Amino acid sequence: MIRGTWIARLSLAAVVAVAVGSTSARAGLLPVSVTVSPDPSTGPGPYRWTYAIVLPTDMKLQAGNYFTIYDFNGYVAGGDSAPAGWTLSASNTGETPAKLTPVDNPNVTNLTWTYNGPTIPSGQIGLGNFWAISTSGQSTTSSFTAETNRSSDGLVDSNITSTLVPTGTPVPPGVPEPATLALAGLGLPLIGLTRLFRRKK
Repeated sequence: MIRGTWIARLSLAAVVAVAVGSTSARAGLLPVSVTVSPDPSTGPGPYRWTYAIVLPTDMKLQAGNYFTIYDFNGYVAGGDSAPAGWTLSASNTGETPAKLTPVDNPNVTNLTWTYNGPTIPSGQIGLGNFWAISTSGQSTTSSFTAETNRSSDGLVDSNITSTLVPTGTPVPPGVPEPATLALAGLGLPLIGLTRLFRRKK
C-alpha cells in the first residue's frame, strides 16, 4: 500500500540507451523521471504513473515518431494524458523500432505515444509529462523504446532503455469459489443431524 507520493528519478547519466544506426553514443527519447501517486480524481487508488520525457541533443521530433512503454500492468483505459500533439494507443504488442528486442510479455498491455504535431528541429528539451492510470502502485523494471530522427542528417534513430512500470497484482491463494462455499454450507446441517442420531443410540 502506498501512502502519499513517491518519486523514482532516472538521471540522464544513469540511463543506459542503445542507439541503432549510428556510430557514436546517441540516444533518442528518454524517460528521465517517473512519478507515482494516487489518482486525485479517485482517491487512494488506482494510481497515476507520470513519465517526464526528454528529447536529447542532435535529435529532432517529427510526425510519426513515437515511444513505447512495455508491460504496463493494471492499465486503466481512459485515464491517460499527454502534451498537445501526442496520441496514445494501448495493445499487448505495442510498436517497436526495427532491430530492437525489448522484454515484452504478450499478455500485458504496452503503451505507445505517437507524435503528430509540427517538427521540433533540435533537442535538449523536455517534451512534458505523459501519464497513465494503473490499479497497481508498486513498481518493477521494464523496457522503453523510441524512434526519432537525427537533426544533423535526418536519419532514423532508435533506442532502448529501462524504466519503471506497475507490477502485476497477484491472485490471493486459496480463495474458495462461491459454489464450493454453498456446498460447504449445505453440509453443515447434515453433520449436525448425524451427531444427533448417534447420541440417541
